[in-house]
Amino acid sequence: MSETPKSPWQDLETYVTIPRLVGLTLSHDGSTLIAAVQGPDAEKTAYTTSLWAVDPAGERRAVRRTRSVKGEAASAFLRDGSLVFTSKRDVPAVGEDKPKDSTNALWCLPSDGGEAYVLARRDGGYGSILTNADDDNVVLGVLMFDGAADDEADAAKREQRSKRKVSAILHDGYPVRYWDHDLGPEHPRLRLAPVEGDVVGDLTLGGPRDLTGDVGAALGDAALSRGGQTLVAEWKRSAAHGVTVSEVVRIDLATGERTVIAAEDGVEFGSPVVSDDGRLVAVVRSLDSTPTKAVDSKLWLVDLATGESRFVAEGWDRWGHPVAFSPDASTLYVVADEDGAAPVFAVDVATGGVRRLTEEGAHHNVLRSPDGSTLYALRSSYSNPGDIVAIDVDTATTRVLRSPVAYPELPGRVERVETTAADGTRVPGWLIVPDGTTDEAPAPLTLWVHGGPLGSWNAWSWRWCPWLLVARGQAVLLPDPALSTGYGLDYIQRGWGRWGAEPFTDIMALTDAVEARPDIRDDASVMMGGSFGGYMANWIATHTDRFKGIVSHASLWNLTAFGPSTDAAWYWSRELSPEMLEANSPHRFAGDIVTPMLVIHGDLDYRVPISEGLALWWSLNEKFDGDPAEFPHRFLYFPDENHWILTPQHAVVWYETVLGFADAVREGRLLERPAIL
Repeated sequence: MSETPKSPWQDLETYVTIPRLVGLTLSHDGSTLIAAVQGPDAEKTAYTTSLWAVDPAGERRAVRRTRSVKGEAASAFLRDGSLVFTSKRDVPAVGEDKPKDSTNALWCLPSDGGEAYVLARRDGGYGSILTNADDDNVVLGVLMFDGAADDEADAAKREQRSKRKVSAILHDGYPVRYWDHDLGPEHPRLRLAPVEGDVVGDLTLGGPRDLTGDVGAALGDAALSRGGQTLVAEWKRSAAHGVTVSEVVRIDLATGERTVIAAEDGVEFGSPVVSDDGRLVAVVRSLDSTPTKAVDSKLWLVDLATGESRFVAEGWDRWGHPVAFSPDASTLYVVADEDGAAPVFAVDVATGGVRRLTEEGAHHNVLRSPDGSTLYALRSSYSNPGDIVAIDVDTATTRVLRSPVAYPELPGRVERVETTAADGTRVPGWLIVPDGTTDEAPAPLTLWVHGGPLGSWNAWSWRWCPWLLVARGQAVLLPDPALSTGYGLDYIQRGWGRWGAEPFTDIMALTDAVEARPDIRDDASVMMGGSFGGYMANWIATHTDRFKGIVSHASLWNLTAFGPSTDAAWYWSRELSPEMLEANSPHRFAGDIVTPMLVIHGDLDYRVPISEGLALWWSLNEKFDGDPAEFPHRFLYFPDENHWILTPQHAVVWYETVLGFADAVREGRLLERPAIL
């Protein structure tokens, strides 16, 4: 008799194979919705993405459209309904012209079915793809070496560097890296190219025309109007003192001429969205922070016909991210964090009135139907790993579409919890309680603090999944302390420049309230966090001994050292004043740590450099004066991972080690080495 298979929430090897929804693309006529689904490759050492057709009406089952071994990436629909995408699949030779290892292609899947074929190819490949509903021009993002005049020169330099195994980069400005990758020597440029041919399945890409030229690192995300007449893009400009300034420009599709449409001293602009007729552009306007004043973001509207600009819903105390205009541009649809969720809102462009369209869950990849009646989105929460929804904008009702993926039942329940801080402020969070937990059989608690710090526990995360702990009998508390988004600017301001004050005391207050419940143990709590959550892990370790153990992932330890070494030092320097560093850096209290710690860091982490993890690890060793055989701390080091641990096999190692550490400290013993380590 075969054994009953373990739940994916209990078996890590199965967990990392669960498919995940990662993106949506809608055809210009609204008839076809493509969902990108991520899953492990054959060796289970990387993730690849496949594309699935989803019925926007919700009647037919989802159908897989691509099946390459190496997976697909960016996708967009042409006017005729054909799907264009990038892929790592092998590019076929053309006659005697054999492709190089660095040759990549744009693939086209015909609208009436059949095999995907190569639409265009180039050495270095393609990045972003922007198409429109009214003509056959496409805007392509390509990576090229600085100084390369054309594709031939670009390919020659790429081949020369490859043959000589040169990876060095000569910089002439700041920054030099971002999150998990080095910046340069290649940077994006935009091109305009026509799709030619009248027979479906036999289209070609005409000769491209350069739109931006060699602009170095200036080009950011771009947006094209539905009618194809207006192209706008984020534009990064270097300023004095190493500061990067973000503006928004309009790029003339006929001449490539750039016009700055959103720029202001002391303000950053980004995330542009264009109305169907190309006249209005909505962007996010973010006021620069100072050591005493938090960053603040508002919606900003630019009228390209008149040149006038203004706020939209200026008094709305939420940070809206624009996703689409209604067809007549009278309504702007945005997503914003809101009290433990990330709903979709409809904002009246004329009056600034805000109407909430969705209830539970966090929404992203929001797309609008051509007639404006429906919005499609990916939705998730900590009680929902992910689904595809259709939102009726008139009735504010949501229906769930037939998804390519299905998820196993969750082994517990999610509750909204809150307490009141000493200053009277409400402190909210989520508590996940395992099945079988009762007052007579209380669960041990794991406190898990989110990163950011400007963020919220409102969306499902495969990387930070509390259900793997819940399936093993632990209750997990996910607090949203001061600095969390979705609760208004004052809530952020409470913790601004005061990381070790209100954010810390809020977390402790909510932990106290949860531990006071009869179904939660108050004698076996473990704490963990990553990034800013890792900072808080270090701060908690240096300021209380109440936890049995603490997991500190990708953590900030010495804020004075972190500030200049992170990937965007100019941003963090606005808050990290000398006074803030003196009062809030955990390293100053290293001698007060008595709680066993598991330190985790990836060497390719450029947001929180490995030096922070190494310095913390040295402090734990330096301050320990007991028997080395009883040294309670551990350091899990990933030489080829970054801020996140992304590959399936390393995710398994991460969770095995974290879960093993939690068990060990609760039982009062040292962590045993996992077999693979």
